[in-house]
Amino acid sequence: MKDYVIRVTAANGFIRGFAARTTDLVQEAQRLHGLSPIASAALGRAMTAAVMLGIDMKGKRDTLSLIVKGDGPLGSVVVVATSGGDVKGYVANPKLDLPLNVHNKLDVAAAVGKNGRITVIKDLGLKEPYIGQAKLISGEIAEDVAYYLTVSEQQPSAVALGVLVNPDYTVKAAGGFIVQAMPGAPEDVIAAIEKRINNSPPISRQFDEGKTPEEVLENILGEHGMKINAVVDARFKCDCNRERLKGILMGMEEKELIDIIENDKRAEVVCHYCNKKYIFEQEELKELLEQRRKGQQPTA
Repeated sequence: MKDYVIRVTAANGFIRGFAARTTDLVQEAQRLHGLSPIASAALGRAMTAAVMLGIDMKGKRDTLSLIVKGDGPLGSVVVVATSGGDVKGYVANPKLDLPLNVHNKLDVAAAVGKNGRITVIKDLGLKEPYIGQAKLISGEIAEDVAYYLTVSEQQPSAVALGVLVNPDYTVKAAGGFIVQAMPGAPEDVIAAIEKRINNSPPISRQFDEGKTPEEVLENILGEHGMKINAVVDARFKCDCNRERLKGILMGMEEKELIDIIENDKRAEVVCHYCNKKYIFEQEELKELLEQRRKGQQPTA
């Protein structure tokens, strides 16, 4: 089964839902960054949330950034998703290793930390991006995303995110769902859905057992006339390129760029999101310096 995201409505439009299988894209992140199990779990949960929220944007070039910054040893978790199902991300401490928690599970809360903020930035092609924030309430990420959606976007939400990691650090299963009550949703419908959610198996187990996103939401919303409105492929995809990184080099202080040219003779720039390395030799750096002095944009 490939990774994909669905968006649905139920109860005559009073309920919205999203579900995503993200096993392969989280595995790709693990491979690119050499993630430890706990780093895979944290980044995988954040990427799953972002890719679901991302497909709710309208424009083809719209992007959503999800940043979780707590006081734990993992450091920042940074994810960017597009409206077309592409997602990329990284964690500050990808090799972090911590003991299992009291439930014998990966202790994501201890890795992230409970003191901090979750930030969502939506670049919708307008003059200024939309920026929303909320405090972390658990560090588990799913609860933090639900709290953010409820208090910052006034969208009461139930969120489940899960990642299962194999003993060899590869990703066994990953996915999640978001269910939201729209204004005016009948209380009996909300209560019935909450009961279904509370009685559902852990989300990572459902995807490990081969459940599809449709089946996950059908279990929760099926009796309320669930209608699928969108199905979007999901993938780990980084859009870095040499031209973009040339722009970063040209944005450096002139004396820093000169120091690299004269002493290092070359520059190695690594993309945070995919770990791809770009090498700029001395002559190319000299050309960039000259363009910078002339106020020109980098050329191919």
